[in-house]
Amino acid sequence: MRRTLLIILMALMAVVAWAQQLSEVSGTVVSQSTGQPVAGANISGGGHAVVANDDGYFVLKTEAKPDHITVSHVGYRSQRIDIGSMPKEPLKIRLQPTTIQLNEVLVVAYDPHELMANAIRKIPDNYSRQPELLHCFYRETAMKRQHHILVAEGVVDMYKTAYGTGVGRDRVAIRKGRRLLSPRHSDTLSVKVMGGPIVPVQLDLVKNLQFLLNEEELSYYSMAMEAPAIIADREQLVVAIHPKVAMPYALYHGRFYIDRETLAFTRAELTLDVSDREKATSLMLVKKPAGVRFRPKELSLLVDYRQEQGVTRISYVRSTFRFNCDWRRRLFATAFTAFCEMVVTSHTDGPDAVPIKGRDSFDQRDAFFDKVDYFRDSTFWQDYNIIEPTERLDKAINRLMKR
Repeated sequence: MRRTLLIILMALMAVVAWAQQLSEVSGTVVSQSTGQPVAGANISGGGHAVVANDDGYFVLKTEAKPDHITVSHVGYRSQRIDIGSMPKEPLKIRLQPTTIQLNEVLVVAYDPHELMANAIRKIPDNYSRQPELLHCFYRETAMKRQHHILVAEGVVDMYKTAYGTGVGRDRVAIRKGRRLLSPRHSDTLSVKVMGGPIVPVQLDLVKNLQFLLNEEELSYYSMAMEAPAIIADREQLVVAIHPKVAMPYALYHGRFYIDRETLAFTRAELTLDVSDREKATSLMLVKKPAGVRFRPKELSLLVDYRQEQGVTRISYVRSTFRFNCDWRRRLFATAFTAFCEMVVTSHTDGPDAVPIKGRDSFDQRDAFFDKVDYFRDSTFWQDYNIIEPTERLDKAINRLMKR
C-alpha cells in the first residue's frame, strides 16, 4: 500500500512539475526606421497572445514552444517569426512602417455615414455567434504627479454571449490578483473614477451598441474619411468623428478603423470632450470626499480587435484618466493619472465556455483594489501571460514594497 501511495504521489508531482514548465518567448519590438519601442504591439502564437509594454518588451508563455509568433501593430507590416531559426532570446524584432497606396478617388468615394452604418449591420457576421470565455490580464495604476501611488493587477475571466445579444449577461470574474498602495497618508486618493475590470465589457463598442454605435448617438457627430491604414497586413478604412451638437452629456472625438474587405471594426480611439467640465466630471467621476474639487483633464479610450480564423474578437482595452484635485484649504491643485488596461491572452469557446455565476462576477460598483491581496511572491505571475511591467513601473513597485 505504501508503495502504491508513493507511486501515486510521484505521479502527481510529475504532473505538477509538467504543468509549471511553460515555454517562454521574450523580446523587444522596435520601429525599423527610428529604433524606438513599439508600445502596444500585439504578439500571438501557440493559441496565446500578449501586448508589448511601453518599453516594447514582452514575454509570451505557452504550453509548448510555438513554431512561430506573429507581431503586428497599426501602421506597421506584420512579421511572422520562426522561433526555431532565431538565435538566443530575447529577440529584437524590428517592425517596418508601411503605407498603402489606395486610389484617392476610391477613398473619397466612401461616404463615412454609410460606411459606419454598413459596418454596424455586418457585426453579427464578423463577430462570434456563440458564447466565449476570454482569459485576460488586467492592470490598473494611479500616479500622483510623477510618482506611482497604487498598482493593482490580476488574471480575470470575461464571459461574453454571442454578439448581437447585448452585454446584459456578459460578466467578469477575478481569478487571481495582487495590489500595492503607498502608505503615505498624503498620497491617499479616495477619489474613484470610472474603471475596473468591468470596463472592457462596457467598452466592447461593437457589442455594447448603446455606448456609441447606434443611429441616434451617431447623429450627434460629424464624420470624415481619413487616410487609410494597415493593421495585421489588412487594409483599414478610417472614419474620424467629432461632436456637431451640444448634448446634456459630454461627447467624444475619435476615429474608427474598419477592415476594407469584411467591414469589421478593428480599432477605436476615443477622447472625451472635456471643454465642459461639469459634463466631463459627471461621466468620469464615481465618488469623491466632501471638500475636494475634481477638475477633469483627459479621458482617452483605446479598443483593439483581432481577427482569428474568420472571427473578430476584442483583444485589448486601455483607458487613461487625467485630472486635478484641489482641497479648499490648499494653495495648489494636485495632478493625478489613473490608468487601466486589459489584454485577452487566450479564449475558450463551445461547451467549455461556462458562464460566470452572479456571485462570482465583478460588479461595476466594486473597487478592484479591495478584491485582491497584497504583493508578496515575486513569482506570482510565473504561470500566466501578463503585460510585462515597464522598467519605470517595476522600479515603482520595488519602492512601494520597501515602504
